Amino acid sequence: MDFQKELNAEYDRETAKTRKMFEALPDEVDFTYKPHPKSMSLGQLAGHLSDSAGDWASHTLTTDKLEFPADHKFEQYIPASKAALLEKFDTQVAKAKADLAAFSPDNWDNNWKFVAGGQAWIDEPKYQVWRNWVVNHLVHHRAQLGVYLRLLDAKLPGTYGPSADGM
Repeated sequence: MDFQKELNAEYDRETAKTRKMFEALPDEVDFTYKPHPKSMSLGQLAGHLSDSAGDWASHTLTTDKLEFPADHKFEQYIPASKAALLEKFDTQVAKAKADLAAFSPDNWDNNWKFVAGGQAWIDEPKYQVWRNWVVNHLVHHRAQLGVYLRLLDAKLPGTYGPSADGM
């Protein structure tokens, strides 16, 4: 089995499924919508999902550490529109796909760290970061997006088979 080829194919499949979910958002969606007071807004969730598939994936592949100082003010991407979300997602994913294609399989065992305020939050081999914090994280938040879509009475696309909406 060509391990690298399989990782590329899996990333392609999962990002395509994520794009289908983004496409299912109503054109005039309210990105401030929250299904519960403790939930992220739809805009926060969609932005996080896009960044996870794109920038986070690229950082995992192209750096050994992502570090923010204690006083770092994180500015989360919140899309202004569905079109803006799709454009940013496509741009980020294209870069991450190129980074993955260029990534040497010999580097999967290299360590990767995420440090914020001097505390290491992630300190694992790059393969574990890719698996847990890119692919699995993408699937997890995409499922959350599916719940938001259902609560907004939008039609859900199938991801691992058809949905109840026949899509």
